[in-house]
Amino acid sequence: MNIFKRTCSLYGKAVRGLFWLSPLSLLLFRLWVAVDFWRAGVVKVSDMNSTITLFQYIYHVPLLPPVAAAYIGTAIELILPWFLGFGLFGRLTALFLFFYNIIAVISYPALWPHGLWAGFWGSDFTDHKVWGLMLLAIILYGPGKLSLDHLLQKWMLPRFGCNAATK
Repeated sequence: MNIFKRTCSLYGKAVRGLFWLSPLSLLLFRLWVAVDFWRAGVVKVSDMNSTITLFQYIYHVPLLPPVAAAYIGTAIELILPWFLGFGLFGRLTALFLFFYNIIAVISYPALWPHGLWAGFWGSDFTDHKVWGLMLLAIILYGPGKLSLDHLLQKWMLPRFGCNAATK
């Protein structure tokens, strides 16, 4: 029985330690996705003529003219990563980028040469799947304690009589 209690105690300490590290994991998720999206925006803005050509002939963004899609996509990739990285409007930003990521996959058929659903389960567009899962974690758990959202909820909102419904 003594070994059982010691094992439970050790397991409890490990769980508390991992729980303490969870804000760091959410920060790393935010930064990982933010840097990747921002780099994509920098590449697009560095040669807008090529970007527009890609949107005219390669990317097939639904509902938008190619030139508008090129400029809007570039702006999204240059602006929203900063919000995500700092954890400002974290859930909303992650939700927006989650759907943006889905649109990017749908708009670029080269990512799914064996069909969209075959690529979903296979090794095609692995980066997009990883980003999607990281963004989903941020949507579900929030940006974490290492974010501007947390600071706003803890210090600023109570001063204005606002009570946030999140932790």
